[in-house]
Amino acid sequence: MPLTFPDTDRTELAVLGSPIAHSLSPTLHAAAYDVLGLPFSYGRHEVASGGLAAFVAGLGPEWRGLSLTMPLKREVLPLLDRTTPLVDELGVANTVAFRREGSSVVLAGANTDVQGIVRPVAALGHVPGEATILGGGATAASALTASLRLGASLVRVYLRDTAKAGDLVLLAARLGVTLEVHDLQDLGSADPMGFVVSTLPGGVADGLPLVPSGPDAVLFDVAYEPWPTRASAAWTAAGGRVLNGLDMLSEQAIGQIRFFLTGDEDELLPSEAEVRRAMRAAVGLPETIG
Repeated sequence: MPLTFPDTDRTELAVLGSPIAHSLSPTLHAAAYDVLGLPFSYGRHEVASGGLAAFVAGLGPEWRGLSLTMPLKREVLPLLDRTTPLVDELGVANTVAFRREGSSVVLAGANTDVQGIVRPVAALGHVPGEATILGGGATAASALTASLRLGASLVRVYLRDTAKAGDLVLLAARLGVTLEVHDLQDLGSADPMGFVVSTLPGGVADGLPLVPSGPDAVLFDVAYEPWPTRASAAWTAAGGRVLNGLDMLSEQAIGQIRFFLTGDEDELLPSEAEVRRAMRAAVGLPETIG
């Protein structure tokens, strides 16, 4: 059911993070709101670590929601009045919606990154028994949960600093999934892989010895600028299938728009298939995944 908001001269939304100039979230959201016939303004703002609370405190009644990227997905948690079960489970939120309740403003947090990974992989018909995750930040936590939802019972995570795997180890224990922690330098001795999610920044995975196990093997490289990455190009050349950060970004953006408009990231949008096509076209993705 659509939420109601006080009348204002305009409705503002934005993506926040640092760095943020490269973000294509404004392009995706603008395409969606055009299809939906909503005159919303969606921008981007550079907000570094430590600056989120002050930014939020300075917002006016015209603001409806925020998308969050690094390094704000954990920093936002103390600011939230309400959270979805997935945020509570992961300790990570990438979406904030402003709810007006009487004279009060309530900040509601959601995580749409998990579905941003799950939906594109499921669209390929891929069911991984095992998963490999590169990196250990906030997106890696979402990738761990997504891997479990896709069917993986064993997850191997490769980090530049294995001492930073603590949050993932605790999450895996809560989820009941077997987690192995490895140094990124150990990839050279790894077996061919059926499902890999690289959460490393663009270029960091270049040159890593990632070998697909066969033609159904999937590399989900969350980077998208520049694209293709050397890692994705090498994977494709070796016969595997590739999804990129724009596949994830478009699907998690759909979840965000659902949350902004209805309060439920799982409630379908009007004309959602048309919205998805317009969003994918706006960032140069093919009409369908795969």
